This record gives sequence, C-alpha cells and structure tokens, in this order.
Amino acid sequence: MHTAGTGQTAIMLAAPELVSDHTLRTGVDLLVRLVETAGALIIFLGALIAFVRFVAAGLRNRDAQEFVRVRLGLGRFLTLGLEFQLASDVLRTAIAPSFREIGQLAAIAAIRTALNYFLAREIKREKGEVDAPGAAQPAGAKTTVARATSSRSSSKPTQ
Repeated sequence: MHTAGTGQTAIMLAAPELVSDHTLRTGVDLLVRLVETAGALIIFLGALIAFVRFVAAGLRNRDAQEFVRVRLGLGRFLTLGLEFQLASDVLRTAIAPSFREIGQLAAIAAIRTALNYFLAREIKREKGEVDAPGAAQPAGAKTTVARATSSRSSSKPTQ
C-alpha cells in the first residue's frame, strides 16, 4: 500500500476477515436476546406451573409436604432460568468487552452464582425432608397402621 504524498510504502498484514465486525456483533446480540428470552420463559413457565400446583394442593388437602414439593419444583425452574441468564451475560461480553462490561459481568455472575448456590442448598435440604421415610405421612399414621395390623393378627385363631 502506498501512502499519499510521503513516498513511503506501508506493509499491511491483515488476517482474512471471515465475518465483518458488524455482522458478528449483530449475530451475538441476537443470540444474547434468544438466550435471555429462553431464561425468562423458563422462569415464567416454572412460576406458572408452581402457581397451578400450589392452588391445586391448597384446594385438595393442604398437605405441607405438597407445598414443599411445589417450592422444590419452582426452585429448579429458577435455577435453570438463572443459568440461562448468566449464559446470556457471558455472550454479551464475548466480543471485545470493555473493563466496565467485565466488571458488570463479574458482579452479575457473583449475584447469580450466590442465588443458585442458596437455591440449590434449599432444594437439597427440602428434598431430604420430603424423601425422608415417613415424611409424607401425618404424625401418628404409622402407629394407627401398626395397631390395625396387630389387632388383625391377634384376632386370628391360633393353630
């Protein structure tokens, strides 16, 4: 390449450009919006399902264990939705991020990671309560079954 009026020749080494910068940014912006939308839809769908299950459980029997199951289901949807939101934030900073964008991503990632951690811990704790032997039965149900079984066996004639 020859520069005008200086008489000097500049050598330019350029890598072949597969996709223009504008096209790349536009594509990544579209991907960010799609992933954000997916995360929002997951959270919305989880909230909707949890609401329907909550109302159904409240109308049926008001069993505390059923409400815990509803919370566990909602927590799983929230965790998954937050993961999608974090993925969109990472995508947003994938192309030549500024220090400001990196700082924002770090703050957002820290907040969402903390939310995910506490949600996962709560889900694990409540799942343990639900899965515990006899957790779904009301207090005294085992003794009633045991008494009924023992009264049946004692009324049988011995051979």
